[in-house]
Amino acid sequence: MRDFHLPGRSAVFAQNGMCATSHPIAAQTAIDVLKNGGNAMDAALAGALVLTICEPHMTGLGGDCFALFSPAGRNDVIALNGSGRALNSADAAQLREEGYANIPIRSPLAVTTPGAIDAFCTLSDDWGKIGIDAICQPAIRYATQGVPIAPRVAMDWAGLVDDLHPSAHSTYLRHGTAPSVGSVFTAPGQAEVLKHIAKSGRDGFYSGPVADDLTSSLSNMGVVFTQDDLDATRADYTTPISGTFHTAELVEHPPNGQGATAILMLNILKHFDVASLSPFGAARIHLEAEAAKLAYDARNRLIADPTVLDATDKMTSPELAADLANLIRQDAVTQNVPTLTEAVHKDTVYITVVDKDQFSVSLIFSIFHGFGTGIASERFGILYQNRGAGFTLQEGHPNMLRAGHRPMHTIIPAMLVQDGVPSMPFGVMGGQYQPNGHARVLSNMFDFGMDIQTAIDVPRSFAEGGTLKLERGISGKVAQELMDLGHTVDHGISPIGGAQAIRIHTSGVLEGASDPRKDGCAIGY
Repeated sequence: MRDFHLPGRSAVFAQNGMCATSHPIAAQTAIDVLKNGGNAMDAALAGALVLTICEPHMTGLGGDCFALFSPAGRNDVIALNGSGRALNSADAAQLREEGYANIPIRSPLAVTTPGAIDAFCTLSDDWGKIGIDAICQPAIRYATQGVPIAPRVAMDWAGLVDDLHPSAHSTYLRHGTAPSVGSVFTAPGQAEVLKHIAKSGRDGFYSGPVADDLTSSLSNMGVVFTQDDLDATRADYTTPISGTFHTAELVEHPPNGQGATAILMLNILKHFDVASLSPFGAARIHLEAEAAKLAYDARNRLIADPTVLDATDKMTSPELAADLANLIRQDAVTQNVPTLTEAVHKDTVYITVVDKDQFSVSLIFSIFHGFGTGIASERFGILYQNRGAGFTLQEGHPNMLRAGHRPMHTIIPAMLVQDGVPSMPFGVMGGQYQPNGHARVLSNMFDFGMDIQTAIDVPRSFAEGGTLKLERGISGKVAQELMDLGHTVDHGISPIGGAQAIRIHTSGVLEGASDPRKDGCAIGY
């Protein structure tokens, strides 16, 4: 039980349906869909499309998604990979010859094909009840009428103005500045795109005027993008992977997603008596940081498009976890661990929905960095994602940029299973941080007995790029103890990540939690 004298929020409890996501309008949209006869999949897709209007810097129609879900009346978890691919014109050798060491993140060179809309149409056709037309209608309405800008959205948007290409200014700026809190953002071009999708499904986006706009706008900037690229963009059902932690099973996406990193990190932490430590003390933060550095280094070496290298078994093996755990000193920082190489970012959206029949959906949807490449298509203002920056140009590396291949991907939805039954769809936004976030939330719950809202609320830390980032909720005393262990500490950071979760109790009651680091909430009925 939380201390009601102190600031905080209670978890939300309901029986008939629940949504947790990073914006209240999207959460309410999902609940409205459930009340009007849709199932959890319909609600999650409708809410996710509304998020493209509520948080256009975080996600968009030109982005990617991944979904984990468990249909009503079943206990299995199904995975759909809706990530796009490198363009057929992509050529790592040519970029190296031109002097590039990395793929520039705000460049047409970083564009990969948009995979999310194909995934949404597939999920609607295969698992929804109301059809893609009805699913699109709330987003069409909000794109046309507008959405008031929420505080966290305004803060993020203001910091990204300089990253927007002139092609995006007319849609995403007002007289050259970011919209302020409470001002209304409309996206009439996106409304038109959504109408095409509502009418024609996948073909409304990947062919016709929308496809012409996507391909010609980028090609006019010197990067060849063709109809063949769009035709080859298809979502794939894959087999989820999992690992055990205490009494639970953590289910993740296989590569090209980085979910195996979360499993590896938890497997490393099993070698230590984490529960004996203070949840907010230097020893726990240090141990988590050391495990993260080693797990992420393994990720950078081993995770790629599985058609090039599939090292899932190695990433999730007890042997690798044991070897890495033996490298950790609890009294000092581990030296000579390579810094992370994947392009740093903090931007995505996540939505989870559970309906009255316990159909549960865990879905994440992103354009990678804030506003993606920052480049928008000429006619409709669709932002191009810069997921290609997730590739490396290193010759021979399994994650090297290759035409038609998928990059190593940071966005990962999760599902917790207990006693063989899906018990908690959840996600922790924040780019690089996501595997660490999955591990931290579960450790908060199972090592320290926190309820899901508290497990999300409490302060976070993250070892990234040679620095241990600490939220301001971590005391100066603890920061000094971490520096004494050898960490370079940074307190002057943005909030780390943003989590959403719904716990399904054996009674059938749903418990929803939403991260105060975002503008969102959990809503049930």
